[in-house]
Amino acid sequence: MDIFEYAQGEQLKKDSPLARRMSPGNLDEFVGQKHIVGKNKPLRKLIEEDNLTSLIFYGPPGTGKTALARIIASKTKAYFTRLNAVTAGVKDVRAILEEAREQKGAWGKRTILFIDEIHRFNKAQQDALLPSVEEGLIYLIGATTENPFFAIIPPLVSRCLLFTFEPLSAEDIENIILQALRDRERGLGKYEVELEQGALQQLVSMSGGDARIALNNLDIIVNYLFEDSKLFSRTITVQDLKDILPKQSLRYDREGDYHYNIVSAFIKSIRGSDPDAALYWMAVMLEGGEDPLFITRRLVISASEDIGNADPHALNLAVSAMNAVHQLGLPEGRIPLAQAASYLASAPKSNAVYKAINKAQAEVKSVPNREVPGSLKDFSYKGASKLGHGLEYLYPHDYPGHFVDQRYLPEDMENTLFYCPTEQGWEKEIKKRLKELRPYRY
Repeated sequence: MDIFEYAQGEQLKKDSPLARRMSPGNLDEFVGQKHIVGKNKPLRKLIEEDNLTSLIFYGPPGTGKTALARIIASKTKAYFTRLNAVTAGVKDVRAILEEAREQKGAWGKRTILFIDEIHRFNKAQQDALLPSVEEGLIYLIGATTENPFFAIIPPLVSRCLLFTFEPLSAEDIENIILQALRDRERGLGKYEVELEQGALQQLVSMSGGDARIALNNLDIIVNYLFEDSKLFSRTITVQDLKDILPKQSLRYDREGDYHYNIVSAFIKSIRGSDPDAALYWMAVMLEGGEDPLFITRRLVISASEDIGNADPHALNLAVSAMNAVHQLGLPEGRIPLAQAASYLASAPKSNAVYKAINKAQAEVKSVPNREVPGSLKDFSYKGASKLGHGLEYLYPHDYPGHFVDQRYLPEDMENTLFYCPTEQGWEKEIKKRLKELRPYRY
């Protein structure tokens, strides 16, 4: 017996995990994801009218993807079958496709195939599904915690409606916990458990928007406290949580979508001049086991891309942090990392250098192979003057202020401007000097 057999009418075993027992039986019991299954939302209508097409459910663990598939399994008149991508292979896919043909030919029934963790299917396995999805032999429901635009082949994504599941809100998690405490048949109502407010808030906070974590933690506590008692009344305290619950593991996959979202948040926090946010996301990476040298490389890039010459010290500090981490390792290396991240986030910002090199490279690609001005060509070898190389070159150090105005760009680019200093930080001084030197350009 599995979760879908239960969803279709079988009685779930009483010794099943609490999260399994409390799985919603219909859309009215379903908590969260109002943006996709709330009243009058498109997906809710598709389910209620039993008029499904191929779907992809994308979102973090414990947000209702599999629970919603159970509800569909219990409601649909179509033939419902499932695979787990962790254990299934191409042979299993082909067997289900053959079964779908029999269902359609003998009974005229549609087949809905639910694949949990579909991102674990390789390209060949996903390719095997494509023709049957395309011709409508099966209606696919794929659940994934990984970004489908990276983890699923584009032709399959394009033939499915994509629904994004968000982490459950604190209010949603609180409702789920309280419902489990009240429910005497499926939940923990027989124990007459109470939660002090601080303990409830702590359980909600520890869940990270994952209903499964919240219910598993609650199950652990109650089973531990009432192991030798069939009926007992007690209030669970914050201290109980500290004494009983294991340390929560951090959800961090160095190769997964969540990893890239954390890195993105880190860089954007530096760019947005929020040192507290930058330090928080860096702490998530460090606690998740991220390579500290990867973090330093992001700092070096940010120092030039987002700060540049608005604060020339930023790049020096970022490179110094890289060297320090290389020499120290962790845990000591986290300190220069924190120094660099907080400094970069607090520094004045300018992307003028980043824009300048992009513009210069675009110009080179647009008009390649421009001639170097004769005055700038190498004239360090004998005979260079006979070729006219360097004859008109003016040596800046021979002039007042060690500057003389002469042409350095190709002939048709005399007034082209790539680097446009801003009014931020030290760049304001750079802009002032360049304008004094070449007022016609700046």
